[in-house]
Amino acid sequence: MIKIEEIYDARGLKRFVDLPWELYKNDPYWVPPLRTSFLRTLQGKDNPLLAPGEPHAFFLALKDGQVVGRILVGVNSKLIREKGKNEGYFSLFESIEEQTVANALFETATTWLRQRGLTQVVGPVSPTNGDDNRGILIKGFDGPPVLMNSYNPPYYERLFTDYGFVKLMDLFAYHFDVEQLDEQRFGRVVAYAMKKFGFHIDRFDRRQMEREIRDIKKILDLAMPASWGHLTPPSLAEIRAEVRTLAQYMDPDLVYIARSGEEPIGFVVALPDYNQVMKKLNGRLLPFGWAKYLWYRRKITGARVFIQFVVPKYRNKAVNGAVFHRLMLEARRKGYTYGEGSAIAEMNRESIRSVEGAGGKLYRIYRIYQKEI
Repeated sequence: MIKIEEIYDARGLKRFVDLPWELYKNDPYWVPPLRTSFLRTLQGKDNPLLAPGEPHAFFLALKDGQVVGRILVGVNSKLIREKGKNEGYFSLFESIEEQTVANALFETATTWLRQRGLTQVVGPVSPTNGDDNRGILIKGFDGPPVLMNSYNPPYYERLFTDYGFVKLMDLFAYHFDVEQLDEQRFGRVVAYAMKKFGFHIDRFDRRQMEREIRDIKKILDLAMPASWGHLTPPSLAEIRAEVRTLAQYMDPDLVYIARSGEEPIGFVVALPDYNQVMKKLNGRLLPFGWAKYLWYRRKITGARVFIQFVVPKYRNKAVNGAVFHRLMLEARRKGYTYGEGSAIAEMNRESIRSVEGAGGKLYRIYRIYQKEI
């Protein structure tokens, strides 16, 4: 008998957070999140999507008194307002390999949404409306995930399809061998394009944080296609919250903004792959985790390229390639041996062409599902 329990308090959220430690205890590739940081995210700290007043709920599935599954369900008011969609979302799904458990969680989530007048559900989406924990892994189970990407057993795909979910979109992850970068060839192309089209590339300046955030906002407002029905340009508040979340991982040498004069026209954001460090901490910085954190972060050998956009006016003018080239050069200088470009939506053909042209190899796929309810 499966029992579904809604949770409301910090004690319940702790059980929600703790479940993967049991599900993945024998999985060598799972990377534990930092418990305290994850709990703050679920409590809405620096997370507008789950802030007080934003409709959402947390559910646990219990079998014989033991937690065997979880799901977060909610309504993205901003998406509904800007895109006119009558849909809700779910996130952070986890379950043992038992269809009845998954069905109970999915049914609870869809019922919760129907009671609020919604007719469709989409997920798994990011619990922060960012680029973390999006989709379920359906290809590439042969290693640990790169920073903030999803990880799950192969049977999750069956749990979703057997309930009736259908594909909404796939998100691609590309692997780069930093040592294989053809610096001379790309360098010539980049230098020519920068001179011909009159742009330059600036390293992210922490001292001008608000200016950098506002410039990124300007680029996203122009560059994010209106045809992407499930994505909206983030608000300034959402970008500020995301920057605060990522600040603990940020290396300004891996973030660049392209400008024509003072006008921002494109940017790229990469972060060191701190999953290499998280793997050593088992979710805790105290009492000894800080020492491990400080030691192992010096040994990180890879980075994740999170996001890259160029405004329409400067597309097909090598701006994408130029900022990516600058990033890869700096990554190599700092001793990185690999990079991952993710998670790129399958309809983002320009970014896909850019990363494939730079030598990226598709090696992982994440899937987001939808269902009429």
